[in-house]
Amino acid sequence: MNAVPLNPTLMQRWQSFSKACVRGFHVYASWLVSISWKRFVVLSVLLLIGTNILQDLPPFTWRVTEHVDGPAMPKLPKLPKPASTAKLPAGMHYEVKIDKHGVRIVPVASPAASGVEPQPGVEIKLPDSISSEDAKAAIEQAKDALEELAQQARAAQEAAEEVRDEARQALEEAGAVGSHTRTRVVHLGDFLVNLAVFIILGSGVIKVTYKGRIQAEVKAAQAEETAEAESLKRQVIEARMAAMQAQVEPHFLFNTLASIDHLIETDPPRASQMQRNLIALLRASMPTMREANAGGVRDLGREMSVIKPYLEILKVRMEERLQTEIDVPEGLMSAEFPPMMIQSLVENAIKHGLEPKAEGGSLKVKAEIVHGKLAVTVADTGLGFGRAATAGTGVGLANIRERLMLLYGSKGGITVTENQPSGTVVTITVPYRSREQGA
Repeated sequence: MNAVPLNPTLMQRWQSFSKACVRGFHVYASWLVSISWKRFVVLSVLLLIGTNILQDLPPFTWRVTEHVDGPAMPKLPKLPKPASTAKLPAGMHYEVKIDKHGVRIVPVASPAASGVEPQPGVEIKLPDSISSEDAKAAIEQAKDALEELAQQARAAQEAAEEVRDEARQALEEAGAVGSHTRTRVVHLGDFLVNLAVFIILGSGVIKVTYKGRIQAEVKAAQAEETAEAESLKRQVIEARMAAMQAQVEPHFLFNTLASIDHLIETDPPRASQMQRNLIALLRASMPTMREANAGGVRDLGREMSVIKPYLEILKVRMEERLQTEIDVPEGLMSAEFPPMMIQSLVENAIKHGLEPKAEGGSLKVKAEIVHGKLAVTVADTGLGFGRAATAGTGVGLANIRERLMLLYGSKGGITVTENQPSGTVVTITVPYRSREQGA
């Protein structure tokens, strides 16, 4: 167990942080790959909607109320005052007199006024050609014009005052007048939408590229798992083959020894012949037993070297009731073939086909190439499959079928058909491969 330093260095902290980031990236990328594109688009749209809503909420947006000491309001220009008529002293009024000499405007004191200094008057001489009536009319027109101009001047002053008041109000609203309180909005979430778009685009790229990496890792894991399964399968094959051989070999050996023991008492010459055949069989089979257990197959020639003395032993036991034939070309002796299978088929043919038949029959072992595969056939003229009183349970054929499946899969197989006019034909088919080529 590695001890964790109490005071990690900056480099150690950086390494720990980078490892955590890498783990988080792989977790996120794996999650992206696991979801469908439809779900990815829906989540992207929800992310954009959420960021648009979130950018207007605290802590990304808030309102600040502050007290502002602004500059004094600028001085507005003074409006000119309308011209006003000079006021007369109390008790005085003007009189306008028009005669042949002209127009005279003379201030006159009222009878109630006393101690008022006389005011100078105004005398306007008229040309001789203008009559007094024309002068009065002109004066009235001038008076009306002056009154109209005075009204226009008053209206203009009122409009100017309104404009001045509006300008003052605008300055107050703009915060330019003295000390006041104002509220402003602070936005810090404007980057959220751009960040969401960047995350969506980056996630899409990761989803596309990381999926290929995941697929490659899955294929590598599957290949490794397949290799481990093949290795385990090979070990199972070897164990089962060893167990099957342990069941088959003692069975034949015990039967042969029992036959020899019986013939020693009844027919010693035949017992001696059977004993010599047994020695030949053991001499052929024992040295290659370990090789078969190790590799699962051996060449067909070694199988035939076991089958020949085996059949000789059976011929001694059955005498003229058994005729045998071996048809295996010399060129196929080097072909690979699983051990003990032919011997098991021969033993079944004798035990369940020929021995129960009173007149016996013939047994033929043949090897040939069919459609690029090695086919080994054991045919007998016995009673037929399943018709003898000593019919077996089918365990032997089941073991052979299972061994072929473990060794070759679907490339190997066994078929059982009826022989004509009687008996059974059993054919084992395996991929053809020469032991010399393999070496």
